[in-house]
Amino acid sequence: QVQLVESGGGLVQAGGSLRLSCVASGRTFRRYAMGWFRQAPGKEREFVAAISWSGVSTDYGDSVKGRFTISRDIAKDTVYLQMNSLKHEDTAVYFCAARREASDYWVGGLASEYSYWGQGTQVTVSS
Repeated sequence: QVQLVESGGGLVQAGGSLRLSCVASGRTFRRYAMGWFRQAPGKEREFVAAISWSGVSTDYGDSVKGRFTISRDIAKDTVYLQMNSLKHEDTAVYFCAARREASDYWVGGLASEYSYWGQGTQVTVSS
């Protein structure tokens, strides 16, 4: 069992930056691929970014490419989402997700591919 806790959300003006963190506990973090998803009111959960357990592979949703960066620090059991050039449409609850994965390269863009989820952190971008 893996527990995930997100932090770093808040209110920011359009064009600003935020860095989200997701700390994992309960099992070794090393073999877990990680993902970030977001959900705005009245909308479906949307893929934001993913990183393989080794860190060699990353993937991004089209709406955030070039603005967001996912990274991980295995020693700290933490995955990060650096968000730059924020837009009003980035406003959502951001969720961290984990999946135990043997492949060094696997990254997933579907919520159904992940087994563990955090409670989410709210990001609000004022226009």
